[in-house]
Amino acid sequence: MAGPSIEEARRLSGYRMPAEWARHAATYLAWPHNLDTWPGKFAPIPGIFARMAAAIAAFEPVRILVNDDQMASAARRLIERAPAPDAGGARLDRIEFAVVPTNDAWIRDYGPIFVNRAPAAGGDGAAQIALDWRFNSWGEKYGRHDLDDLVPRRLAERHGCAAIEPGIVLEGGSIDVNGAGAVLTTESCLLNPNRNPHLGRAEIEEYLRVYLGVATVLWLGDGIAGDDTDGHIDDLARFVAADAIVTVVERDPADANFRALDDNLKRLRSMRDRAGRPFRIETLPMPPALHYDGARLPASYANFYIANGGVIMPTFDCAADAEAIATLARLFPGRRVVGVPAIDLVWGLGAVHCLTQQHPAPGRA
Repeated sequence: MAGPSIEEARRLSGYRMPAEWARHAATYLAWPHNLDTWPGKFAPIPGIFARMAAAIAAFEPVRILVNDDQMASAARRLIERAPAPDAGGARLDRIEFAVVPTNDAWIRDYGPIFVNRAPAAGGDGAAQIALDWRFNSWGEKYGRHDLDDLVPRRLAERHGCAAIEPGIVLEGGSIDVNGAGAVLTTESCLLNPNRNPHLGRAEIEEYLRVYLGVATVLWLGDGIAGDDTDGHIDDLARFVAADAIVTVVERDPADANFRALDDNLKRLRSMRDRAGRPFRIETLPMPPALHYDGARLPASYANFYIANGGVIMPTFDCAADAEAIATLARLFPGRRVVGVPAIDLVWGLGAVHCLTQQHPAPGRA
Protein backbone atom coordinates (compact mmCIF):
# COMPACT_ATOMS: atom_id res chain seq x y z
CA MET A 1 0.00 0.00 0.00
CA ALA A 2 1.32 3.41 -0.95
CA GLY A 3 1.36 6.47 1.26
CA PRO A 4 -1.17 9.33 1.18
CA SER A 5 -2.36 10.44 -2.23
CA ILE A 6 -1.20 13.70 -3.78
CA GLU A 7 -4.78 14.99 -3.43
CA GLU A 8 -4.85 14.19 0.28
CA ALA A 9 -1.46 15.82 0.79
CA ARG A 10 -2.72 18.98 -0.90
CA ARG A 11 -5.87 18.93 1.21
CA LEU A 12 -3.80 18.81 4.42
CA SER A 13 -1.21 21.34 3.25
CA GLY A 14 -0.99 24.18 5.75
CA TYR A 15 -2.33 22.14 8.69
CA ARG A 16 -0.29 20.87 11.60
CA MET A 17 -0.78 19.33 15.01
CA PRO A 18 -0.12 21.90 17.76
CA ALA A 19 2.22 21.05 20.60
CA GLU A 20 0.44 19.98 23.77
CA TRP A 21 1.40 23.23 25.51
CA ALA A 22 -0.50 25.29 22.92
CA ARG A 23 -3.76 26.75 24.19
CA HIS A 24 -6.55 24.19 24.69
CA ALA A 25 -10.27 24.63 24.16
CA ALA A 26 -10.79 21.67 26.51
CA THR A 27 -9.55 18.28 27.69
CA TYR A 28 -11.41 15.04 26.96
CA LEU A 29 -11.75 12.20 29.45
CA ALA A 30 -13.75 8.98 29.09
CA TRP A 31 -15.28 7.90 32.39
CA PRO A 32 -14.01 4.45 33.46
CA HIS A 33 -16.45 1.55 33.48
CA ASN A 34 -14.61 -1.50 32.09
CA LEU A 35 -13.94 -3.78 35.06
CA ASP A 36 -11.57 -5.92 32.99
CA THR A 37 -9.14 -3.02 32.61
CA TRP A 38 -8.37 -2.96 36.35
CA PRO A 39 -9.11 -6.60 37.28
CA GLY A 40 -9.69 -6.99 40.98
CA LYS A 41 -8.82 -3.33 41.61
CA PHE A 42 -11.51 -1.24 39.95
CA ALA A 43 -13.09 0.17 43.13
CA PRO A 44 -10.64 3.10 43.65
CA ILE A 45 -10.44 4.05 39.96
CA PRO A 46 -13.54 6.32 39.63
CA GLY A 47 -12.39 8.33 42.65
CA ILE A 48 -8.94 8.82 41.12
CA PHE A 49 -10.56 9.87 37.85
CA ALA A 50 -12.65 12.40 39.76
CA ARG A 51 -9.48 13.80 41.32
CA MET A 52 -7.82 14.01 37.89
CA ALA A 53 -10.87 15.74 36.37
CA ALA A 54 -10.94 18.25 39.22
CA ALA A 55 -7.21 18.93 38.80
CA ILE A 56 -7.55 19.61 35.07
CA ALA A 57 -10.70 21.70 35.54
CA ALA A 58 -8.67 24.09 37.70
CA PHE A 59 -6.96 25.11 34.46
CA GLU A 60 -9.39 24.51 31.58
CA PRO A 61 -12.76 23.02 30.57
CA VAL A 62 -13.11 19.24 30.81
CA ARG A 63 -15.40 17.24 28.53
CA ILE A 64 -16.17 13.81 29.97
CA LEU A 65 -17.58 11.04 27.80
CA VAL A 66 -20.13 8.81 29.54
CA ASN A 67 -22.25 5.88 28.43
CA ASP A 68 -25.49 7.34 29.81
CA ASP A 69 -26.96 10.01 32.05
CA GLN A 70 -26.77 7.75 35.12
CA MET A 71 -23.01 7.46 34.69
CA ALA A 72 -22.78 11.24 34.34
CA SER A 73 -24.66 11.78 37.62
CA ALA A 74 -22.42 9.36 39.50
CA ALA A 75 -19.31 10.97 38.04
CA ARG A 76 -20.47 14.47 38.96
CA ARG A 77 -21.05 13.43 42.59
CA LEU A 78 -17.51 12.04 42.82
CA ILE A 79 -15.98 15.16 41.25
CA GLU A 80 -17.88 17.39 43.69
CA ARG A 81 -16.11 15.60 46.56
CA ALA A 82 -12.69 15.37 44.91
CA PRO A 83 -9.75 17.40 46.18
CA ALA A 84 -8.80 20.15 43.75
CA PRO A 85 -5.69 22.35 43.40
CA ASP A 86 -7.74 25.47 44.16
CA ALA A 87 -8.94 26.11 47.70
CA GLY A 88 -12.43 26.75 46.37
CA GLY A 89 -12.89 23.13 45.34
CA ALA A 90 -13.65 21.56 41.96
CA ARG A 91 -14.60 23.95 39.15
CA LEU A 92 -17.86 22.21 38.25
CA ASP A 93 -18.70 25.06 35.89
CA ARG A 94 -15.86 23.78 33.68
CA ILE A 95 -17.09 20.15 33.64
CA GLU A 96 -19.28 19.04 30.74
CA PHE A 97 -20.66 15.54 30.20
CA ALA A 98 -21.39 14.07 26.79
CA VAL A 99 -23.21 10.79 26.19
CA VAL A 100 -20.73 9.19 23.81
CA PRO A 101 -20.46 5.46 24.63
CA THR A 102 -17.00 3.90 24.89
CA ASN A 103 -15.50 0.48 25.47
CA ASP A 104 -12.72 1.79 27.70
CA ALA A 105 -11.13 4.89 29.18
CA TRP A 106 -7.91 5.29 27.15
CA ILE A 107 -9.04 8.25 25.07
CA ARG A 108 -5.47 9.34 24.32
CA ASP A 109 -5.16 6.41 21.97
CA TYR A 110 -8.55 6.32 20.22
CA GLY A 111 -9.68 9.94 20.50
CA PRO A 112 -9.39 12.51 17.71
CA ILE A 113 -6.08 14.20 16.99
CA PHE A 114 -6.75 17.78 15.95
CA VAL A 115 -4.70 19.66 13.39
CA ASN A 116 -4.98 23.42 12.97
CA ARG A 117 -4.59 25.57 9.91
CA ALA A 118 -1.50 27.70 10.19
CA PRO A 119 -2.17 31.46 9.94
CA ALA A 120 0.36 31.74 7.10
CA ALA A 121 -1.28 28.94 5.09
CA GLY A 122 -3.65 31.27 3.27
CA GLY A 123 -6.76 30.10 1.48
CA ASP A 124 -10.17 29.52 3.01
CA GLY A 125 -9.80 26.07 4.58
CA ALA A 126 -11.38 25.09 7.89
CA ALA A 127 -9.59 26.37 10.98
CA GLN A 128 -9.38 22.87 12.42
CA ILE A 129 -9.69 19.25 11.29
CA ALA A 130 -10.12 16.12 13.41
CA LEU A 131 -8.01 13.14 12.35
CA ASP A 132 -9.82 9.83 12.74
CA TRP A 133 -7.07 7.22 12.77
CA ARG A 134 -7.99 3.54 12.97
CA PHE A 135 -7.87 1.99 16.43
CA ASN A 136 -7.29 -1.77 16.72
CA SER A 137 -6.87 -2.16 20.49
CA TRP A 138 -3.08 -1.93 20.47
CA GLY A 139 -2.57 -4.66 17.91
CA GLU A 140 -5.77 -6.67 18.56
CA LYS A 141 -4.67 -7.44 22.14
CA TYR A 142 -8.00 -7.00 23.90
CA GLY A 143 -11.75 -7.30 23.39
CA ARG A 144 -14.32 -5.07 21.74
CA HIS A 145 -13.15 -1.64 20.66
CA ASP A 146 -15.87 -0.75 18.15
CA LEU A 147 -17.29 2.11 20.24
CA ASP A 148 -13.84 3.57 20.90
CA ASP A 149 -13.08 3.58 17.19
CA LEU A 150 -16.18 5.74 16.57
CA VAL A 151 -15.26 8.44 19.10
CA PRO A 152 -13.25 10.76 16.79
CA ARG A 153 -16.10 11.11 14.31
CA ARG A 154 -18.70 11.49 17.07
CA LEU A 155 -16.72 14.31 18.69
CA ALA A 156 -15.99 15.99 15.37
CA GLU A 157 -19.70 16.04 14.59
CA ARG A 158 -20.54 17.27 18.08
CA HIS A 159 -18.21 20.26 17.76
CA GLY A 160 -18.81 21.07 14.08
CA CYS A 161 -15.38 19.97 12.94
CA ALA A 162 -14.54 18.18 9.69
CA ALA A 163 -13.09 14.69 10.16
CA ILE A 164 -10.54 12.97 7.91
CA GLU A 165 -9.64 9.28 8.02
CA PRO A 166 -5.95 8.69 7.23
CA GLY A 167 -6.75 5.00 6.82
CA ILE A 168 -4.02 3.50 9.01
CA VAL A 169 -3.76 2.41 12.65
CA LEU A 170 -2.21 4.98 14.98
CA GLU A 171 -2.68 5.73 18.68
CA GLY A 172 -2.29 9.18 20.14
CA GLY A 173 0.09 7.96 22.82
CA SER A 174 2.54 6.77 20.18
CA ILE A 175 3.43 10.28 18.97
CA ASP A 176 4.52 13.60 20.48
CA VAL A 177 5.04 16.82 18.50
CA ASN A 178 6.82 20.08 19.19
CA GLY A 179 4.56 22.23 16.98
CA ALA A 180 7.63 23.29 14.99
CA GLY A 181 8.02 20.47 12.51
CA ALA A 182 9.17 17.47 14.57
CA VAL A 183 7.47 14.34 15.89
CA LEU A 184 8.83 11.79 18.36
CA THR A 185 7.81 8.13 18.12
CA THR A 186 9.17 4.61 18.58
CA GLU A 187 10.19 1.79 16.30
CA SER A 188 8.76 -0.82 18.66
CA CYS A 189 5.24 0.57 18.24
CA LEU A 190 4.86 2.17 14.82
CA LEU A 191 6.92 -0.47 13.02
CA ASN A 192 5.19 -3.34 14.83
CA PRO A 193 3.46 -5.66 12.34
CA ASN A 194 0.38 -5.79 14.58
CA ARG A 195 -0.50 -2.22 13.50
CA ASN A 196 0.19 -1.66 9.79
CA PRO A 197 2.02 -4.72 8.43
CA HIS A 198 1.70 -3.45 4.86
CA LEU A 199 3.67 -0.26 5.59
CA GLY A 200 7.42 0.24 5.97
CA ARG A 201 9.27 2.98 7.83
CA ALA A 202 9.37 5.38 4.88
CA GLU A 203 5.64 5.06 4.23
CA ILE A 204 4.75 5.58 7.89
CA GLU A 205 6.97 8.66 7.97
CA GLU A 206 5.11 10.02 4.96
CA TYR A 207 1.75 9.57 6.74
CA LEU A 208 3.09 11.45 9.74
CA ARG A 209 4.46 14.27 7.60
CA VAL A 210 1.26 14.72 5.62
CA TYR A 211 -1.32 14.36 8.39
CA LEU A 212 0.53 15.92 11.34
CA GLY A 213 2.26 18.62 9.32
CA VAL A 214 5.77 17.68 10.41
CA ALA A 215 9.05 17.63 8.52
CA THR A 216 11.24 15.53 10.84
CA VAL A 217 10.41 12.11 12.30
CA LEU A 218 12.55 11.21 15.34
CA TRP A 219 12.69 7.50 16.18
CA LEU A 220 13.38 6.00 19.59
CA GLY A 221 13.76 2.25 20.09
CA ASP A 222 11.97 0.16 22.72
CA GLY A 223 9.44 1.00 25.40
CA ILE A 224 9.49 0.27 29.12
CA ALA A 225 8.80 -3.06 30.79
CA GLY A 226 5.12 -3.82 31.27
CA ASP A 227 3.94 -1.47 28.51
CA ASP A 228 1.25 -3.36 26.58
CA THR A 229 1.20 -0.67 23.86
CA ASP A 230 4.50 -1.97 22.43
CA GLY A 231 6.34 1.16 23.46
CA HIS A 232 4.32 4.36 23.44
CA ILE A 233 6.37 7.53 23.43
CA ASP A 234 4.38 9.05 26.30
CA ASP A 235 6.04 6.66 28.74
CA LEU A 236 9.51 7.53 27.42
CA ALA A 237 10.22 11.04 26.17
CA ARG A 238 8.22 14.23 25.66
CA PHE A 239 8.76 17.60 24.07
CA VAL A 240 8.72 20.34 26.70
CA ALA A 241 9.59 23.14 24.28
CA ALA A 242 10.19 23.40 20.55
CA ASP A 243 13.90 22.81 21.15
CA ALA A 244 13.79 20.64 24.30
CA ILE A 245 12.91 17.03 25.18
CA VAL A 246 12.62 15.43 28.59
CA THR A 247 13.22 11.69 28.85
CA VAL A 248 13.05 9.16 31.69
CA VAL A 249 16.27 7.46 32.75
CA GLU A 250 16.86 4.37 34.87
CA ARG A 251 19.84 4.66 37.22
CA ASP A 252 19.98 1.00 38.25
CA PRO A 253 21.92 -1.04 35.67
CA ALA A 254 20.22 -4.19 36.95
CA ASP A 255 16.72 -2.89 36.24
CA ALA A 256 14.84 -4.28 33.24
CA ASN A 257 14.45 -0.77 31.82
CA PHE A 258 18.08 0.30 32.01
CA ARG A 259 19.25 -0.84 28.58
CA ALA A 260 16.28 0.47 26.57
CA LEU A 261 16.24 3.86 28.32
CA ASP A 262 20.00 4.25 28.02
CA ASP A 263 19.75 3.53 24.28
CA ASN A 264 16.94 6.05 23.91
CA LEU A 265 18.95 8.70 25.77
CA LYS A 266 21.88 8.20 23.39
CA ARG A 267 19.55 8.48 20.40
CA LEU A 268 18.03 11.69 21.74
CA ARG A 269 21.43 13.28 22.21
CA SER A 270 22.27 12.59 18.58
CA MET A 271 19.00 13.95 17.17
CA ARG A 272 18.73 17.21 15.24
CA ASP A 273 15.85 19.43 14.26
CA ARG A 274 15.01 20.38 10.68
CA ALA A 275 17.70 23.10 10.78
CA GLY A 276 20.35 20.68 12.00
CA ARG A 277 20.41 21.95 15.58
CA PRO A 278 20.59 19.57 18.56
CA PHE A 279 17.76 19.43 21.06
CA ARG A 280 18.27 20.29 24.70
CA ILE A 281 17.85 16.99 26.54
CA GLU A 282 16.52 16.95 30.11
CA THR A 283 15.95 13.89 32.30
CA LEU A 284 13.34 12.58 34.71
CA PRO A 285 13.94 9.71 37.12
CA MET A 286 12.02 6.46 36.94
CA PRO A 287 9.97 5.50 40.00
CA PRO A 288 10.96 2.27 41.77
CA ALA A 289 9.69 -0.84 40.01
CA LEU A 290 5.99 -1.47 40.64
CA HIS A 291 4.48 -4.95 40.47
CA TYR A 292 0.94 -6.20 40.91
CA ASP A 293 -0.15 -9.81 40.86
CA GLY A 294 3.34 -10.74 39.66
CA ALA A 295 3.35 -8.33 36.70
CA ARG A 296 5.72 -5.36 36.16
CA LEU A 297 3.68 -2.20 35.66
CA PRO A 298 4.60 0.63 33.21
CA ALA A 299 5.03 3.37 35.81
CA SER A 300 6.66 6.48 34.35
CA TYR A 301 6.80 10.18 35.13
CA ALA A 302 6.86 10.90 31.39
CA ASN A 303 3.11 10.18 31.38
CA PHE A 304 2.26 13.77 32.40
CA TYR A 305 -0.37 15.97 30.76
CA ILE A 306 0.13 19.65 29.89
CA ALA A 307 -2.97 21.79 30.53
CA ASN A 308 -3.55 25.54 30.25
CA GLY A 309 -1.42 26.88 33.08
CA GLY A 310 -0.77 23.49 34.63
CA VAL A 311 0.95 20.12 34.35
CA ILE A 312 -0.87 17.06 35.72
CA MET A 313 1.66 14.41 36.72
CA PRO A 314 1.32 10.81 37.95
CA THR A 315 2.78 10.17 41.40
CA PHE A 316 3.78 6.84 42.90
CA ASP A 317 4.16 7.52 46.65
CA CYS A 318 7.96 7.38 46.60
CA ALA A 319 10.95 9.68 47.03
CA ALA A 320 11.32 10.14 43.26
CA ASP A 321 7.97 11.98 43.16
CA ALA A 322 9.55 15.14 44.60
CA GLU A 323 12.40 15.11 42.08
CA ALA A 324 9.99 14.65 39.19
CA ILE A 325 7.72 17.45 40.39
CA ALA A 326 10.68 19.81 40.79
CA THR A 327 12.00 18.94 37.33
CA LEU A 328 8.67 19.56 35.60
CA ALA A 329 8.16 22.80 37.54
CA ARG A 330 11.54 23.99 36.26
CA LEU A 331 10.77 22.92 32.67
CA PHE A 332 7.34 24.54 32.67
CA PRO A 333 7.78 27.94 34.34
CA GLY A 334 4.45 29.64 34.80
CA ARG A 335 2.54 26.34 35.01
CA ARG A 336 1.57 24.70 38.29
CA VAL A 337 2.51 21.02 38.64
CA VAL A 338 -0.24 18.92 40.25
CA GLY A 339 0.27 15.29 41.22
CA VAL A 340 -2.39 12.60 40.80
CA PRO A 341 -1.89 9.30 42.70
CA ALA A 342 -1.28 6.69 39.99
CA ILE A 343 -0.33 3.44 41.74
CA ASP A 344 -3.85 2.07 41.23
CA LEU A 345 -4.26 3.72 37.80
CA VAL A 346 -1.16 2.04 36.39
CA TRP A 347 -2.57 -1.43 37.17
CA GLY A 348 -4.63 -0.67 34.06
CA LEU A 349 -1.26 -0.26 32.25
CA GLY A 350 -1.51 3.48 31.76
CA ALA A 351 -1.71 6.74 33.68
CA VAL A 352 -2.56 10.43 33.33
CA HIS A 353 -1.49 11.15 29.74
CA CYS A 354 -3.00 7.90 28.47
CA LEU A 355 -6.38 8.92 29.92
CA THR A 356 -6.53 12.46 28.51
CA GLN A 357 -6.77 14.00 25.04
CA GLN A 358 -6.48 17.70 24.34
CA HIS A 359 -8.74 19.70 22.06
CA PRO A 360 -6.47 22.56 20.98
CA ALA A 361 -8.00 25.97 20.47
CA PRO A 362 -8.48 26.52 16.71
CA GLY A 363 -6.06 28.76 14.89
CA ARG A 364 -3.01 28.25 17.11
CA ALA A 365 -0.98 25.80 15.04
